[in-house]
Amino acid sequence: MSILAAETHNPLIPPWGEIIIGLIAFGLVFLVFARFVAPRFEQVFRARREAIEGGIERAEAMQAEAKAALDQYRAQLAEARTEAAQIRDQARAEGQQILEELRAQAQEESARIIARGEEQLAASRQQVVNELRGEIGVLAVDLAGRVVGESLEDSARRSGTVDRFLDQLEGMAAGSPDGRTARGGATGSSVYVQGDR
Repeated sequence: MSILAAETHNPLIPPWGEIIIGLIAFGLVFLVFARFVAPRFEQVFRARREAIEGGIERAEAMQAEAKAALDQYRAQLAEARTEAAQIRDQARAEGQQILEELRAQAQEESARIIARGEEQLAASRQQVVNELRGEIGVLAVDLAGRVVGESLEDSARRSGTVDRFLDQLEGMAAGSPDGRTARGGATGSSVYVQGDR
């Protein structure tokens, strides 16, 4: 019967001794796992989570810093462009002012050179007139001496005759173009020459 009882035992249900030993072993493993392994896993997971969250925060902070640096760079670039435009405008204005000053100096120098040239021309003209006056005077005195028939060597008489003759010549040059003044002037010169006699 005992064999029969052993044969009638259900093979799916383990013996009670094994169940108790299994429960004690499971309790010990659970106790060790809950006491030592689970806190360690928790620490590792917490450290990993903090590292990930810290990395995200650091990445966000670095992204904010990069954005701030980019904004600062753009502001500095805009400021540099504005400053460069101001410098360019100032240089253009200074160049225009220098050009105007040089133009004014050139005009003043040109006016001074023209004035000096006119003065030199007037001096040369006066010198030529004086030389011609002297030569014409000598020729006129010689001619008048031949016409009158006597020598006009007296310097005062010659000087007065020459001056009158040249005045009459200038009057002829400024007179009417019909020739009456020129003929009258020539006659008058002979009259003056005779009067000096």
